[in-house]
Amino acid sequence: MLAAPATTASWVVCSVTSRRIHASSASLPQRSLSLFQRRCNYTSSLNVPRHVRKLFCVQVKVPDGVSTEQGEEDEACELVNGVDLLIGEGKDTIHAYLLKAVKNNNGSGVLLLSDVFGFEDSATRDFAYRVACNGYNVLVPDLFRGNPWRKDQPRSEFNKWLQTQIPLRVSKDIDLCTKWLIDEFKSAGISEKLGLIGFCFGGGRLIETLARDTNSNFATGVCFYGTRMDPSLCKPIQVPVLFISGDEDPLCPVSVLEEMERNIKGAKVAVYRGRGHGFAHRPESQEEDKDAEDAFVVTRTWLQEKLLASVARSVV
Repeated sequence: MLAAPATTASWVVCSVTSRRIHASSASLPQRSLSLFQRRCNYTSSLNVPRHVRKLFCVQVKVPDGVSTEQGEEDEACELVNGVDLLIGEGKDTIHAYLLKAVKNNNGSGVLLLSDVFGFEDSATRDFAYRVACNGYNVLVPDLFRGNPWRKDQPRSEFNKWLQTQIPLRVSKDIDLCTKWLIDEFKSAGISEKLGLIGFCFGGGRLIETLARDTNSNFATGVCFYGTRMDPSLCKPIQVPVLFISGDEDPLCPVSVLEEMERNIKGAKVAVYRGRGHGFAHRPESQEEDKDAEDAFVVTRTWLQEKLLASVARSVV
């Protein structure tokens, strides 16, 4: 369980063995030097000490022959710990990955719902890691029970694969992970309000999750280019939702987002011109990279205003 904090937001997971993330072993992006430099530039823009920026930057593997400023690519990150979890019992057990902020833990939790490539995908893990580096405790569940969509599968098989992901089972797994987080927060004596982030497939499930959140577990949501979203589910949603997408995304029409914005109190839509599906966590060009960074900053600000403010009110 989560141990009660000796000081505010200093708790850690103690029911499982924590494994500190290393650049050599973590499922973090290893795409290019420009991505490494992007991470360094990003952390340099934060008003944090130089040694903290270094710890962030070394998490991204750089090409052979290129070293970091301190030559410490294999240094463990002292900001975030990663833990593999099994949640539930028997046939209802699911795998999940928990990224815990250590030194700057703000005492709040985020449930992150992945796209169809699953919870072990490097792009998803990278985004979750970056959220955790900003002080959050991020749980990423295996929504597909070990059977995510693989990039090498024929596109013609996608609908057949999708049919194997039974909506009721996925919903139950999300609810199980939500309950696990809430129970851990209760036992630690800290905030019981969570944030919810969803990408693509997970974005669609985010709307469904908030619509059935009768216990008010979530304080806010951030939906990245959600697919198969049903605007009719908006009415029961009582928390602000940030929608992020590109205006050239055929899987997430802007008209749908605008309809949802009108029907969810406090909702906001951020549309990036010329961007298609997946740009914010899978940028494929320098131009997309720039918008991806902006989308992350917008997300960070939203969580600070909507989630951390709620956490602060709940502990007063």
